[in-house]
Amino acid sequence: MVIVPASPEPPAIAVFARPPLAGAAKTRLIPVLGAAAAARLQRRLTLHALAVAKRSAVGSVTLWAAPDGQQRFFRALRRRCGVDLRGQSGDDLGQRMAAAFAAHAGPLLLIGSDCPALTEAHLAAAASALVDERHAGNDAVFIPAEDGGYVLVGLRHPQPQLFERIAWGSERVMTQTRQRLSEHGLRWVELPTLWDLDRPADLARLVTLAGFAGWAGVHVG
Repeated sequence: MVIVPASPEPPAIAVFARPPLAGAAKTRLIPVLGAAAAARLQRRLTLHALAVAKRSAVGSVTLWAAPDGQQRFFRALRRRCGVDLRGQSGDDLGQRMAAAFAAHAGPLLLIGSDCPALTEAHLAAAASALVDERHAGNDAVFIPAEDGGYVLVGLRHPQPQLFERIAWGSERVMTQTRQRLSEHGLRWVELPTLWDLDRPADLARLVTLAGFAGWAGVHVG
């Protein structure tokens, strides 16, 4: 009798997001867009990230809300998009990401809502790099960001040490993460770099993407 090995467990997808609150959302864009429009953009980016995650059909999708899932916006998304809703926990971004990986335990891709250039194809490629039998030796997959961070991290198993001693929000995030990976003898893959939406200059690229053309006409708030 021939025994067929079980297929690797497909990775789930975690989407990290903050509520679209005027004055607290996309604060670096407020000088250009105004507080209300920046909050609307945060709402649109979150909806887009969830839609991409769902359309990718990679695995189950969970929305991780900050600081928790009690905001009406997040509860509405749970009903509208049919995703699980969890609250983030931890004192900094690293602790919050480590907690999300620990809660899932199996293969997981984690993304934020700030990279509208991320597509279903990117998620499929990351999933393949993480769990495809041809890449069985990989412990992690990343999509670096142009600003020195990353827009996606995927782990085969939780690796909390990867999120320690990182200067979150700086241009050193990916460099320091590579150091943690090497220190702990982990194998990883990096997919082509993408950009995330942080600065006013990024708005010019945003309006070239499908679904975001309307932001070309947004006036200074």
